[in-house]
Amino acid sequence: MTSDFRFESDAELPGSDLLGRLAYTVARPVIARLWDVKIEGIEHVPRRGPAIVTPNHLSFCDSIFVPYALPRRTWAIGKGEYLDSWKTRYIFPALGMIPVDRSGGDAAARALETAAEVLKRDHLFMIYPEGTRSRSTNLHKGRTGAARLAERCNAPILPVGHVGTLDVQPPDTFKMKVNLPVTVRIGEPMWIDDFGEPGDPRRMRRMTDALMFRIGQLSEQTYVDTYAGSSDTPLQKPPTLTRPTPPPARKKAKSPVLSAAGEPR
Repeated sequence: MTSDFRFESDAELPGSDLLGRLAYTVARPVIARLWDVKIEGIEHVPRRGPAIVTPNHLSFCDSIFVPYALPRRTWAIGKGEYLDSWKTRYIFPALGMIPVDRSGGDAAARALETAAEVLKRDHLFMIYPEGTRSRSTNLHKGRTGAARLAERCNAPILPVGHVGTLDVQPPDTFKMKVNLPVTVRIGEPMWIDDFGEPGDPRRMRRMTDALMFRIGQLSEQTYVDTYAGSSDTPLQKPPTLTRPTPPPARKKAKSPVLSAAGEPR
């Protein structure tokens, strides 16, 4: 468990600061006691300012273990169907979930507007780039929402891959199995400007494909070049073994060449 966790209050954003602080205070030591959670790459999470957290998605409990692994409070996108159930209708929005209608349209656009506001106010925001849980255990083609937010808010994207959550809570089960290991790996930040010039419509897809490549490295999943959806059946064999485009190396600033007098040439 990260001992230097910081709860960030913000009354202007979705969620109850009081309930959120209580939930984090109670849940974090309970998770540390019931599961063996290993966190790698926590140094990549900025201590201040915005960042977009983008994990793979296999189990409902991904939304428990990934925020637990982060040193700061996190807001997140959640499917609008959670508002249809009495069990989650009030608690999830109170904890900062931003409901999104996955069929698209104005409701989805409003959710992304709220997500942009979270980032503009210098907080962490979590979104699953696959859009929904993978029922085949494969890593699926990413949607470009995270890249669009990165461009709009000038925020880095943090690729995240986790292993073990599917064993803790298989699909369509409510009970979580305890005393199992879970690993959450956080990759180096990615920046939209590394994938093309502003105005180039292809850079959203380039960044998203590179993001899925990095997530696949962290999560140890097989990548399939199809979107996750209702046809994504449990333990389905991958139709293709292609890998997304590897990300480019981030350019480093060149050191100036100095003359004998110590002046730049």
